[in-house]
Amino acid sequence: MNNMDQVITTDLFVDGESRGASDGNVYDIFNPARPSELVGHAAAATAKDVDDAVRAANHAFPAWSKLSYGERAEKLRDIAKALTADEEDVKYRSRLFTREHGKIGRETLMEMSRLGDRFMLAAEFGERLDTDEQIAGPPFDTLIHRQPSGVAALIVPWNWPLSILGAKLPQALVAGNTVVVKPSANSALAPALTLQIIARLLPPGVVNILTGQASAIGDPLVGHRLVRKVNFTGSIAVGRHVMRTAADNVTPVTLELGGNDAALVLQDAELDNEAFMRMYLGAFASSGQICMALKRLYVHESRYDEVVDGLTAACERAVIGDGLLPETMMGPVNNAKQLKVVTDMIAEARTKGADVRECGTVPDEALYNGGGYFQKPTLVYDADPSLSLVRDEQFGPALPIMKFSDEDQAVAMANDSDYGLCSSVWTTDRERAVAVAKRLEAGYTYLNGHGPMAQDSRAPFGGFKQSGVGRNLGFEGVLAFTEAHSISGPPGFLM
Repeated sequence: MNNMDQVITTDLFVDGESRGASDGNVYDIFNPARPSELVGHAAAATAKDVDDAVRAANHAFPAWSKLSYGERAEKLRDIAKALTADEEDVKYRSRLFTREHGKIGRETLMEMSRLGDRFMLAAEFGERLDTDEQIAGPPFDTLIHRQPSGVAALIVPWNWPLSILGAKLPQALVAGNTVVVKPSANSALAPALTLQIIARLLPPGVVNILTGQASAIGDPLVGHRLVRKVNFTGSIAVGRHVMRTAADNVTPVTLELGGNDAALVLQDAELDNEAFMRMYLGAFASSGQICMALKRLYVHESRYDEVVDGLTAACERAVIGDGLLPETMMGPVNNAKQLKVVTDMIAEARTKGADVRECGTVPDEALYNGGGYFQKPTLVYDADPSLSLVRDEQFGPALPIMKFSDEDQAVAMANDSDYGLCSSVWTTDRERAVAVAKRLEAGYTYLNGHGPMAQDSRAPFGGFKQSGVGRNLGFEGVLAFTEAHSISGPPGFLM
């Protein structure tokens, strides 16, 4: 075993101190490529730990919120620098993340760097927040001031925990909130270590970290009477539960939930090898486990065969295996439950007579067939719209491809979904691209690309319909952690 691969134990972090769970319990995290390989233990927080963390955040709130926006922004810039200051530590946390999660090394390094970038972006909003909006009288002079909400509960999923953390944590902090962060139980080790770097650079209680099972600490956190804002990223089913639990205290929620993103390839799209690689990455990066991944591909009938051939060729070049190996392009699915969701969808498509093709090469057949949560990138050609692979979010490496005959039909097919997170339009016509994009029921539309590599982190991100409530990222993502406070006086008194 590599010295960097020793089994580790991570603690909670509450009120400026690292500590174990109140009852001393931990839980195990295994390598999804080798499910018998123990990667580490994470502290299993209890309801008491939740209460301690929330109370610590509440105690720290007055002093933290009293700082100017500029002072908090400077703290965020210091954090951004610290996250990548120790190159060996970054390599260690990245390798650990790959081992506990399964994603390839290039992606884990990207996550580590993206987190710092997002702290820098959020810091830039400090000056803008510091300026009150003014409405001159008559009848009154009015100032609209933004105040932090208070203690914020931030709940992140297992698929891209650090990137998603970067869409809510720096925004909450620059706005003046204190936070309690709960990473997913399925990928908690590297996120906990990374979060501790952040927490140690701030006053005690400003950032608190709880690891553990959602079944034990989710409701106590979301339903705590001192929590003033809940920001959750995860599945629609859990999002509904979070919303119901938060409602008991009328706690505002931001929910970034599932997506079943449609891509429309119009008849004038530029389809070269680079475009097909962008499509491949949009659908299959991180083994398809991305909320904004390309999950339904609609192609104009005149370009259908071309897209099938080009995308299939891109998928065939994929190398599937251990994410620690530099040649690997796709690692395992993160957990057995999610793998079954994907393989059941593929099996249903086969049973119903669909043309299914599993692509890519497997250098290590013993590893691939040894119980790890592997699935090759899979294409379903001319998929029937009734298939669960089309109707539901697969969140894994399987993609249905379908034909359309005209633009109206394409838009109708894309919008025929309970989801509305992201979408993409592929065309060489700028005006047409924007016009079609504006007809799609989605919170974010990419043009001639799809997914994380096509996204501008300065813009708000979130979904329509059952894909969520509210927005993360952008200035809107910072405002979500504030409350508007209107202050009025007689004309001429304030201005």
